[in-house]
Amino acid sequence: MRRRSGLSARLKLTLSYAGFLAVAGALLLTVVWVFLLRYVPDNSRGLLGIAPNRYLLVRTFAPAAAASLAFLLVFGLLGGWILAGRMLAPLTRITAAARLAGSGSLSHRIRMTDRQDEFRELSDAFDSMLEQLESHVAEQQRFAANASHELRTPLAISRTLLDVARKDPARDRDELIERLYTVNTRAIGLTEALLLLSRGDREDFTREGVDLSLLAEEAAETLLPLAERRRITLGVTGGAARTDGCEELLLRMVTNLVQNAVVHNLPADGTVTVHTETRGGTSVLRIENTGPRLPPDLVPTLTEPFRRGTDRVRTDEHAGVGLGLAIVHSIVRAHGGTLDLVPRPDGGLLVTVRLPGTP
Repeated sequence: MRRRSGLSARLKLTLSYAGFLAVAGALLLTVVWVFLLRYVPDNSRGLLGIAPNRYLLVRTFAPAAAASLAFLLVFGLLGGWILAGRMLAPLTRITAAARLAGSGSLSHRIRMTDRQDEFRELSDAFDSMLEQLESHVAEQQRFAANASHELRTPLAISRTLLDVARKDPARDRDELIERLYTVNTRAIGLTEALLLLSRGDREDFTREGVDLSLLAEEAAETLLPLAERRRITLGVTGGAARTDGCEELLLRMVTNLVQNAVVHNLPADGTVTVHTETRGGTSVLRIENTGPRLPPDLVPTLTEPFRRGTDRVRTDEHAGVGLGLAIVHSIVRAHGGTLDLVPRPDGGLLVTVRLPGTP
């Protein structure tokens, strides 16, 4: 939308300074006139005498007053222009940075080093916003590239299987159908995970009272057969931990964490402990599992999409697409909570989710 061009802020400030100075000068001269000249006797009007009189003083005072006002106006305009330019210089830097950001360059920073004032606060807030935007855009680009790669893989496998079937009509169709079914299931699972991750980032869900302890029991009951097949001891402890949020998303969060704890629990005969509690007005979910040792520098990257901490034993049920912890992180962030991942000294991982509690 195009708007009519108006006066710049620098010009407005300049006119304001000059106008204020001119008005102040006029008031000062008025005070001089009212409180000084009115006490001078008005005798011998039109005559030139030695004794001071109002006529002579007015004729002498008026030109000097006019010259003083003109000088104050010019001085106010010049001084106001210089002062306004110095005061608005930080705003010019912020505007230039905003234009660079608008053109797609998010790496530029203002980094103002002046003393703390309103412009310094605006500059710091703008730099922080640019840093978050750059990080978010980079994450989205990396996510899009990984998602494209992950989605292309099952489609390429399906095409290869179909080409083989077309060139070899005598090939066992049952085997072909089974392999296509497996590949298609993986593609559907990946698509659903991407949609769920996008939904968690939008934060457009309806909130209701949820007890994390009940969700933990439900997730453990669902994944108990998987744990038993892997000879993993799965236990749930603790008490009620209520919070406000979407029950479906929070259940998916707990299920993903418990499933990761079971699947990554290698070798077999390990343990997974799920604990819930309320501490200081915060609902806490803690999941701890045994397993291989994780390098400390690897743990912070586990919440990135398509990152896997260790090699998994693949199964048809839980092939995994590397989005489990990314979805968890998205859901926790959408509910105003925090997610902490700490490697255990003896191997395995300790995951702690903290969400705002409710009575």
